[in-house]
Amino acid sequence: MPKAPSETEKQMQSRARRILAKLKKEFPDARTELEFADPFQLLIVTILAAQSTDVTVNKVTPGLFRKYPSPEAFARARPATLEREVHSTGFFRMKARAIIEASRDLMERFDGEVPADMDSLTSLRGVGRKTANVILSSAFGRPGIIVDTHVRRCSQRLGLSRNKDPDKIEIDLQRLIPRKDWSDFSHTLVLHGRYVCTARKPRCPECQLQDLCPTSRENAGA
Repeated sequence: MPKAPSETEKQMQSRARRILAKLKKEFPDARTELEFADPFQLLIVTILAAQSTDVTVNKVTPGLFRKYPSPEAFARARPATLEREVHSTGFFRMKARAIIEASRDLMERFDGEVPADMDSLTSLRGVGRKTANVILSSAFGRPGIIVDTHVRRCSQRLGLSRNKDPDKIEIDLQRLIPRKDWSDFSHTLVLHGRYVCTARKPRCPECQLQDLCPTSRENAGA
């Protein structure tokens, strides 16, 4: 992790907001690349997307949703069968179990409807804050900081957080970004990490954030 420049909280907030402004110009229509038709489908595709790619998940889900069109259908799914159907997304046993358990929770406690608040969402088995924030922001239009692998990596390279734990990174970013911009910041930073600030070989010479990024400055001086 780069050594972030010595900044006050106010200076850090100013830099984070300039980062956001540039990201919004770079990705003006940023949103999740997962395909879904309703909050429940978004819940399922987000569970499947863990440690996988959106492209892979989007290939699996059309057939999956034809076979299992509702929480009730997923709640009744045979684990071994569902494991085979989501196998290509990786971690298939864990994901199949999470989908079945979350669907059963929805049927038993929420009448089959996906709740629209953080506490209720994270009370579902297999649903953490990242998944909940994806649903809140993309299905219900509510602000949320989504800390996936790209946001985690980019927030550290940009010197916006020194934490490794996703929940702590979320808190750090919440302090720096206005609440109304939480979702935009998340979606644009995800795309920036996916296409520019990549894990193995960041494209620093092409990056729009060079002047705001301590990692870019360190790489330039190396």
